[in-house]
Amino acid sequence: QVTLVESGGGLVQVGGTLRLSCTSSGRTSITNTMGWFRQAPGKDREFVAGITWPWHGENTVYADSVKGRFIISRDNVEKTVYLQMVSVLPEDTAIYYCAGRTNYFVQLTPASYGFWGRGTQVTVSS
Repeated sequence: QVTLVESGGGLVQVGGTLRLSCTSSGRTSITNTMGWFRQAPGKDREFVAGITWPWHGENTVYADSVKGRFIISRDNVEKTVYLQMVSVLPEDTAIYYCAGRTNYFVQLTPASYGFWGRGTQVTVSS
């Protein structure tokens, strides 16, 4: 019903900047909340940032580990969600996933999201 595709990942140096994109297609009207998650090898998938669409009340939520460094935003016309990553750290290395849910609130658990992209690899090198 909803297809999400991430892009923009790659290799970036410590302290660098990267912007991830998530394009959506299909029944995008049911993805009222979007989120970014990441998962490193041997670790659980963790919440990074979330955002609601403006017609449901603008709201953003960030994990403590990325506050002040990452910014989540959206383009309503292009149906795209972005994650601007600034001052990246080695611990930011992970596969980043775009996720969507039908409810109007940002949730922190992966199980709360019903739609997922395949992920895009972000590697921070020194």
